Amino acid sequence: MPDPTGSHDPYVRVRGAREHNLQGVDVDVPRDVLAVFTGVSGSGKSSLAFGTIYAEAQRRYFESVAPYARRLIHQVGAPKVGEITGLPPAVSLEQRRSAPTSRSSVGTVTNLSNSLRMLFSRAGDYPPGAERLDSDSFSPNTAVGACPQCHGLGRVHRTTEQSLVPDPSLSIREGAIAAWPGAWQGKNLRDILDALGHDVDRPWRELPAEEREWILFTDEQPVVTVHPVRDADRIQRPYQGTYMSARRYVLKTFADSKSQTLKAKAERFLVAAPCPVCGGSRLRPEAMAVTFAGRTIADLAALPLTELAASLVAHGETARVLTDDLKSRIAPVVELGLGYLSLDRATPTLSAGELQRLRLATQLRSGLFGVVYVLDEPSAGLHPADTEALLTVLARLKAAGNSVFVVEHDLAVMRGADWLVDVGPGAGEHGGRVLHSGPVAELAKAGESATARYLFDRSPTPKRQVRSPRGQLKVGPVSRHNLRGVTADFPLGVFTAVTGVSGSGKSTLVGEITEELEGVGRLVSVDQKPIGRTPRSNLATYTGLFDVVRKVFAATDEARERRYGVGRFSFNVAGGRCETCQGEGFVSVELLFLPSTYAPCPDCGGARYNPATLEVTYRGRNIAQVLDLTVEAAADFFADTPLVARSLTTLLEIGLGYLRLGQPATELSGGEAQRIKLANELQRARRAHTLYLLDEPTTGLHPADVEVLMRQLHGLVDAGHTVIVVEHDMSVVAGADWVIDLGPGGGDAGGRITATGVPEDVAAAEGSATAPYLARTLAAGA
Repeated sequence: MPDPTGSHDPYVRVRGAREHNLQGVDVDVPRDVLAVFTGVSGSGKSSLAFGTIYAEAQRRYFESVAPYARRLIHQVGAPKVGEITGLPPAVSLEQRRSAPTSRSSVGTVTNLSNSLRMLFSRAGDYPPGAERLDSDSFSPNTAVGACPQCHGLGRVHRTTEQSLVPDPSLSIREGAIAAWPGAWQGKNLRDILDALGHDVDRPWRELPAEEREWILFTDEQPVVTVHPVRDADRIQRPYQGTYMSARRYVLKTFADSKSQTLKAKAERFLVAAPCPVCGGSRLRPEAMAVTFAGRTIADLAALPLTELAASLVAHGETARVLTDDLKSRIAPVVELGLGYLSLDRATPTLSAGELQRLRLATQLRSGLFGVVYVLDEPSAGLHPADTEALLTVLARLKAAGNSVFVVEHDLAVMRGADWLVDVGPGAGEHGGRVLHSGPVAELAKAGESATARYLFDRSPTPKRQVRSPRGQLKVGPVSRHNLRGVTADFPLGVFTAVTGVSGSGKSTLVGEITEELEGVGRLVSVDQKPIGRTPRSNLATYTGLFDVVRKVFAATDEARERRYGVGRFSFNVAGGRCETCQGEGFVSVELLFLPSTYAPCPDCGGARYNPATLEVTYRGRNIAQVLDLTVEAAADFFADTPLVARSLTTLLEIGLGYLRLGQPATELSGGEAQRIKLANELQRARRAHTLYLLDEPTTGLHPADVEVLMRQLHGLVDAGHTVIVVEHDMSVVAGADWVIDLGPGGGDAGGRITATGVPEDVAAAEGSATAPYLARTLAAGA
């Protein structure tokens, strides 16, 4: 029997894991190795690695600390597993999006900003007679460091005449001041101006400049008696009206309105500009007066990390110690292919993959050993050239005495593993079994494994006929981020792949494609942003099929007898929902110094509805049980309900049959969210030419799922549409009709087109980082 403390057991032994779709899994994974957990999307690999192994390690951590935290274990819940032995402490590095705050940056995520501030505090060049500042004075996120005008944000929001009055040919009565509210409130302000003696029927541009200035920007609020124009059918009495300028209205609405719609409308009339006091540096003047190597801290924070490391030339022992430390912290970030980022780059502008790699680079410096790192697809968004560097970094974590457990779909990462755990064979209820746990080469014996087919299959792929374009879409010249006057021709009516290393400018170039460009027609951009940020948003509500399902329940005899309308079956309104959790099915649990988490509602147990609503059934299932069906099961259940069946069929065709209808948006990966959006688009009737833009659609997809997705995308092209994808998966690029490669490097080392043409031409191009990997893929499929 293994030692229950795990002190001498070289394996993490899992027994009876039943989390999500896991079917009582027993598996042994050795410690001190790079172990990859793989399988098709929805097979249960994340349930095993994160939902079971990491969750149990976290639960044990809670048990080891204060009684308060132990009490929370019952709320957060323990994983459904018989026992786990040999489990060391665990560190999780998941693919989670950053919080939308402009104060969080690459520097704060990696703690590199702390080191840079210390360098300026201790070794900076101060003006003669200036007092030495502590490191907090160089932070825009502290009261002593932040510019008092913009509060450390670096930008101020203001209004301009152009933003408030987009069409100066209109008169005030015709709505020249677009920033004003509509309906009665807008009419009221126009009537007040009329009563004040302003000409509201004259074109705006013909009004005197000082009059326009007062109307838009005055802080005065004069009160005047308004005599409204009488309507024939109603009597309108005079009233006292208070004037409010357009700027005052916009700023007040943006700051105080509880309505997100009104706030968003007001934001459209605001123009962001660098702070006039700090010039966008976000810091007080005394901090900006200190330099190192002739540059301010804002100058250095704006440099790409590769350039920052090169510019840290020290003079003196203190400076040398601090610069050496900073360079050693920058090195792993550059090694992971992120040298093009700057310290002041805001985290909301980073992809989930970039964020995870930043956290991984930070862990390399932590000095921890004897822990198990659980990583979620660290290769996401990585060019094959960067994946090689990733494997080196993971090997260093392992060499430091740690176990590295990686959930991954990338074949190169699988081949570089010491141990492979393959879960499957299918998704959802068709998966949840461990097909293989052992050395990589032995996976070839696992007959049911979908992974083995791609990892070892050397049979040639059938050649696809390259399509001929029906025209060209010219984009550019583009001068944005690292692109400098770049012009690209995208062929219409074909499948185009845009390639290049991380940070080469791919997304920037594709982002310039708008419906205004000649030849685009209808534009559909399918990104990986979440379909919702709370458990209230789910697959059924996003696709619209839940509206039909609620009508089906409202039409049952029992619902009619009780006089339950469609609203009774919505978990978003009072009446049918559980009021304890407000229909979310979950309650938020605050963990003091740890991030808050969600736990099932103690009253409805996650059902979302109150008992009376759950008494109404359709074909033996209540509304909560229907939401718990997988897409695949629901397709059979609603086979004779056309409006529901159409949505479900599209989701099935795109490989999402394993998802539950009520699966909260918070549980969906970026790739799943993107495919849901694509399915939502595919179920619509398409007649006119549509251009589809997809940014890395294969992220988070097993090669078997990539095949399913590509069938759908190539089907769109065959139907007469245009598809453009930003992509790192060489199997997708090899099957494209046209390739546009950017590079050769990231950041300032990229930003230009290195090769264009059919895949075979780009594979032979010199100076392209993509060429050797594409050539290898084409050769393997030849």
